[in-house]
Amino acid sequence: MKTKFKQIFEKLYAQKDKLWLVIWLGGLLLVWGWNLLFLNRPALQRIETGFINSFMIALLVLVFSLALSWITVNSLLLPHRWLRTLFVFLLNILRSIPQIVGILFGYVGITLLLQQGKLQSTFTVLVLMAIVVSLFVFQELVDLMRERVRHFHKSDFYQAMLVRGIAESRIINYDILWMNSRVHIFNKLIAIFGVAIFLQCSVDFIISIGLSTTLSSIDLPVTLGTLLANIDSKQDILAIGNSLMHPSYISKIFFEHLQGVTVAFLIVFSLLSIYKIANGFTERFKL
Repeated sequence: MKTKFKQIFEKLYAQKDKLWLVIWLGGLLLVWGWNLLFLNRPALQRIETGFINSFMIALLVLVFSLALSWITVNSLLLPHRWLRTLFVFLLNILRSIPQIVGILFGYVGITLLLQQGKLQSTFTVLVLMAIVVSLFVFQELVDLMRERVRHFHKSDFYQAMLVRGIAESRIINYDILWMNSRVHIFNKLIAIFGVAIFLQCSVDFIISIGLSTTLSSIDLPVTLGTLLANIDSKQDILAIGNSLMHPSYISKIFFEHLQGVTVAFLIVFSLLSIYKIANGFTERFKL
């Protein structure tokens, strides 16, 4: 039995992406168990809702980013040159807008629609938030896909397939992107997942601390970013700074200031874990 566990541990240690995935999930489970014991039920429910919403948005960002990237790459096959030029022009416009600024204005637009009563479903709001984020992160995936297409376009493989009468769309979508690039694409999606969490938490936090007197994140679904800006969470985080001057206060942080500490930990720990998973995946597949 010990030998079996040793083999499993050695295998996990050698594959850093899987190791950090286990560490991440284990850490989340441990934090949830601790909060279940020591955090009041309403606060725990807010954290659970914020965590689920944040990660649901990030997952939807992956779906929309993949779809937008596929459409953009396939626009290179359009028969009319002006259509291809239009796609490139729109892509460059999005690329020129700072991500935080673009997402912030997108969230402001969603908030206005909510205040006007035009959006009723929470899921619809989450989808719109994901679309806004994906508009400013999918370019990274487009660059990867175009790089892979250019790489194979110069090879004899590409020309040989064309000579055999195989459609160019099939070569790009199946032979290049699916058969020879899906590992690279998946690795990029892991990175985009982390970026999506960071960006939405940052924008939610900016809105929540009172960027506008007429717009408020109260109108948006609860996320980790809005919870971090909550007055209770800010007081809890300030307590961490207080413990640096008064070390004896550290023992109270994990009981009396649990909400803010938990939210901050979930954001930082998740971003660190996703970063390590992406690096480990790159190392394992030698990308």
